[in-house]
Amino acid sequence: MNICHPLPAMPDTSRARVLVVGDVMLDRYWFGEVNRISPEAPVPVVHVQRSEERPGGAANVARNAAALGARCSLLSVVGNDEPAQALERLLADDGVRTLLHRDPSLSTTIKLRVLGRQQQLLRIDFENAPAHEVLRDKLEAFKTLLPEHDVIVLSDYGKGGLAHVQEMIKLARAAGKIVLVDPKGDDYSKYQGASLLTPNRSELRQVVGRWRDDADLAERAQRLRAELKLEALLVTRSEEGMSLFRTDGSSVHEGTRAQEVFDVSGAGDTVIATLAVMLASGTSMFDAMCLSNHAAGIVVAKLGTATVTLEEMLAE
Repeated sequence: MNICHPLPAMPDTSRARVLVVGDVMLDRYWFGEVNRISPEAPVPVVHVQRSEERPGGAANVARNAAALGARCSLLSVVGNDEPAQALERLLADDGVRTLLHRDPSLSTTIKLRVLGRQQQLLRIDFENAPAHEVLRDKLEAFKTLLPEHDVIVLSDYGKGGLAHVQEMIKLARAAGKIVLVDPKGDDYSKYQGASLLTPNRSELRQVVGRWRDDADLAERAQRLRAELKLEALLVTRSEEGMSLFRTDGSSVHEGTRAQEVFDVSGAGDTVIATLAVMLASGTSMFDAMCLSNHAAGIVVAKLGTATVTLEEMLAE
């Protein structure tokens, strides 16, 4: 079912001010050819011919917001290492203002993907949790940054960077800011009081259990929304599109707009970034959902963590 026909008009995004806070990572890609099996073990041998680096996690949310024309700031904790320097360089190229707190005991999270003939063969993760003292410093910086932004995005990847998420939500809501959360884990109580949560289908199942049909999903989603005192709950449902559950008890569903699905990694980042930019530009929650679904349909046709530009959004 598609209800956003025609698509809402794109607002002027140039004055939108978005603050992204959360877990950042560096996505590294090794591309190569696979022509033989290793004599040491029954695994393919990849002859690496090129590599790429892209900002991931909350950093990907920030670069997506900037690609849509917003003025975007990113607040996070990284290690005092080469991957952190790479992130800063890449984000500066993307027009993102970075405020990265250094923790010498932390290794900046890296997700290394090895691809052969455009197919992912292996992913290797490097990560550990940040120190409490650095997280407390980040919270103080958050308080300072609040007045400068319209919408706050809390991007939780479960790496420890949002240990003070409940305090952040309370501070932002008290300041009259819209707060969007991309949640993680099975305990959503820490996100209570946010404006909107954007779990995907599998993430929501961890919290509310399996649903029998759309009516059962709506009942469970509305119960969760009410318990958490949210203004809305947006469930991204992969090939089934997305569903928005609102305070008045109503819900709307938008079918998928993807023409070709190449890679879904990072699609959730694009959705919440687009929501943030559209809401900061003055659109309604419904119009923001329609435009976010449109953006997701574009980004899943790209390889890896990618962005959607204003030009691509306007092309339809």
